[in-house]
Amino acid sequence: MVDVRRVKLPGVGVLHTFVTDDGGKVGVITHRSGHSDLITFSDAEDGSDVSKVSLRLDEDEAHTLAELLGGTRITESLASLDAIPGLSIDWFTVDYEDHIAGKKLGGLASRGVVGLTVVAVVRGDSANPAPADDFTVFPGDTLVVAGTPEKVAKAFAFYRTGEMKSKVSADSPPGG
Repeated sequence: MVDVRRVKLPGVGVLHTFVTDDGGKVGVITHRSGHSDLITFSDAEDGSDVSKVSLRLDEDEAHTLAELLGGTRITESLASLDAIPGLSIDWFTVDYEDHIAGKKLGGLASRGVVGLTVVAVVRGDSANPAPADDFTVFPGDTLVVAGTPEKVAKAFAFYRTGEMKSKVSADSPPGG
């Protein structure tokens, strides 16, 4: 576990720093205005800084960098789940012309798809975990589902067309 130091900077924001295994120092100054400064530096033994790097990021850039740095672990975790035989985790992005757009999520079990779970609906920057059947889905939402590949494909076909197909090939791309 990395030891992170937090220092309040009155009138500026907050500074978080930590030391890397190779002795480098990394810091993030989160300004009250919403932008962040990413700084790295290494100290020489005599106390003078040998090298410094500073990068100013706006709020969106800081979120993107955080996702890129943290996304690797999430992707690795999901990849290990995908390795479980019979389990498929997939994303369905809702378009304006999709059947599910503007409608309640509803229970697929009542339509014959048992054993499929809508894990979350992602809307903008927020996730709605384990949404209820009465959750309204809008264009631009992304549904995260888990189930067998065949059931995921069947559900995605229904989300697109509104028709429950009796047989959907597990080889066809569910979200595509």
